Amino acid sequence: MANGNSVTLVGNVTRDPELRFTPNGQATASFGLAVNRRWQNRQTQEWEEATSFFDVVCWREMAENVSESLTRGARVLVTGRLEQRSWETPEGDKRSRIEVIADELGPSLRWATAQVVKNERRGPGGDAPVSATARSGRPAAAEVAYGEDEEPF
Repeated sequence: MANGNSVTLVGNVTRDPELRFTPNGQATASFGLAVNRRWQNRQTQEWEEATSFFDVVCWREMAENVSESLTRGARVLVTGRLEQRSWETPEGDKRSRIEVIADELGPSLRWATAQVVKNERRGPGGDAPVSATARSGRPAAAEVAYGEDEEPF
């Protein structure tokens, strides 16, 4: 991400992801994220807490994976960029909202475990799966598919 517009959040999903498709068939999913901050008041020595709420938007394969993987209450890490969206209500009132457009998203493993299942990589246009053999020209030890800009871990 460029231009200093980068954010990383760790929080809990507040509503199940809602999967939709644009008129040209592009998947998008959105969900709410609650981020809690806790600190000790220096005067009273009492613990205080504040919660911030964010709308997170995912696109393409990530949107489909998020809608299949996340449910309300899940603790996740999100990295992305902030984007302001503006619109006008039918009554003529102007509204705007700042959303987090996710670049990467994953489960928090601080207090939970997760099982990662890789999806098959699709060919151009989302048609037939592309095998590791077809991509590299040589057989792979296991048919594990990685995203175009993704490194195996």
